[in-house]
Amino acid sequence: MREELRANTNNGSGANFIFRLAKGLSVFNNSQLRNIIIRCSSQSFNNSYTNQDYDDKYYKRAGNAIIGTALVSWIAYKLYENKGHVQVKAATPTATTTTTVTNIGVYNPNLPNYTLEQVSQHASSDKVWVTFKQGVYDITKFVSEHPGGDQIMLAAGSSVEPFWLLYAVHNNPQVLNMLESMRIGNLSAEEAKQATSNMSDPYCNDPRRHAALKPASVKPFNAELPPSLLVESFLTPNELFYVRNHLPVPEVDVSAYELEIEAEGTKKTVILTYEELKKFPKHTVTATIMCAGNRRSEMTKVKTVKGLDWGAAAIGNATWSGARLRDVLRLAGIDEDSKEFNHVQFEGLDMDPTGKPYGASIPFWKAVDKRGDVILAYEMNGQPIPRDHGYPIRAIVPGIVGARNVKWLGKIVVSKEESDSHWQQNDYKGFSPSTDWDTVDFTKSPAIQELPVISAICKPSPGQTVTVVDNHILVQGYAWSGGGQKIVRVDVTIDGGNSWHVATFDHQDETPSPQHWAWTLWSARIPIPKGSKNIEIWAKAVDSSYNTQPESFKNIWNLRGVLSNAYHRVPAELKWKR
Repeated sequence: MREELRANTNNGSGANFIFRLAKGLSVFNNSQLRNIIIRCSSQSFNNSYTNQDYDDKYYKRAGNAIIGTALVSWIAYKLYENKGHVQVKAATPTATTTTTVTNIGVYNPNLPNYTLEQVSQHASSDKVWVTFKQGVYDITKFVSEHPGGDQIMLAAGSSVEPFWLLYAVHNNPQVLNMLESMRIGNLSAEEAKQATSNMSDPYCNDPRRHAALKPASVKPFNAELPPSLLVESFLTPNELFYVRNHLPVPEVDVSAYELEIEAEGTKKTVILTYEELKKFPKHTVTATIMCAGNRRSEMTKVKTVKGLDWGAAAIGNATWSGARLRDVLRLAGIDEDSKEFNHVQFEGLDMDPTGKPYGASIPFWKAVDKRGDVILAYEMNGQPIPRDHGYPIRAIVPGIVGARNVKWLGKIVVSKEESDSHWQQNDYKGFSPSTDWDTVDFTKSPAIQELPVISAICKPSPGQTVTVVDNHILVQGYAWSGGGQKIVRVDVTIDGGNSWHVATFDHQDETPSPQHWAWTLWSARIPIPKGSKNIEIWAKAVDSSYNTQPESFKNIWNLRGVLSNAYHRVPAELKWKR
């Protein structure tokens, strides 16, 4: 079994099974059901293991995560069959919201007792048992009905509780009750404890975070600043920079760190240590990184979307220092004029249960362009990159969506094709407003690279009472555009667009486009008509290619809630100074 799991970790088949399962459910009309499956497939875990650390604990945990994900998928399918009686909506992980069902997995005196040894003997396709707390469950039917039963068998005869640590979807009472319907017996309290004795929270080694960060989810940790703090500094302090993690933060021993560079289809492979990377000419660039889902919470007001409920602060600006990627590729023997390659793939050291790392790719031309400023960064604002932001090495790709700025970089592959990772192929893509989870085909949409022009009002905050001084109020915010375009104007209105006021640029990098990677901080002193009590402030930005923001979210709505760059609108109460 160990060898079989090793083979599956190498090709990511466990995760691919879940993706195939979700795709197979595309005939369903229940979008909530599909969201459960897709949310399961898009969240993964890593217990800070490296590729070399394939110990028994990892294999067991990886298998449990596979079976747990698939089990919830099957439960969702059964709920769909009975949708006339119950509807299920997957829970979004939050810092404060959990649902518990106290009788699930509790000792049931009306059922027979089994031992862990007996459970472990039911690990064939004829009989598949698993445990949860003190409950013993027969999921044989699940295995026989699923095309991915061979993957599920990797964890047969063991506990599914490591999965429950990783995903919030199990907090749904209907899901837990459906699991309980497969209950056949009990474990003793002692054996239930033994079944999870080697289990630990995969997030327990995550770094401490600043209290000012507001979590959109805790496990994995994703958080942003209150927008009012975001515009206090042109360079966002490291500890206040928004955090976007897909998996637990790996612990990397820098003395043992190695970066592998491979040219697909050739025998060209180079391995560089941390110290060797630091010997390359040091290049520093000031660049803004923004999550594709920034301002998603506004788009979801039009219609619910899938994703973290980001406000307007999933963005930050910093100076990054490191080796130019083009220099490293040149050392590896990669010809920047080569016609053999179209993409450069990045793989992180954060891995899912199948051993497949977080991955993404960028166009080859961007990687080798001397004006592209792509670096393998080891410093952020003059300090070693913090763990949450990719220590020891992070790919910094200025002007490109944050998802391609891969953290904890472990491998680079120069290739003909894009990365085959879930996050490149089945996430971070835009779609028509008419596309829903019943009709979506991720193969029909390109992966997001350069982001569109965007702006946000950071002061005042929505609903804040603002004091009118000398018949004026002060509005402050940021603006940015992907692809190296410079912000040339920010317009602000308080009367629905009947009149506009041009903002002043308080902080803007002098670098010209198309190498203008940093945001612009702006402010506007807006005259207020006498007697006004309530206003709605709008802001829109224009970049150096004269791209501007769309007026509303209605016509740019998409099911993933990405590319949320409509006019920013902030309501405010007015208080007149006497």
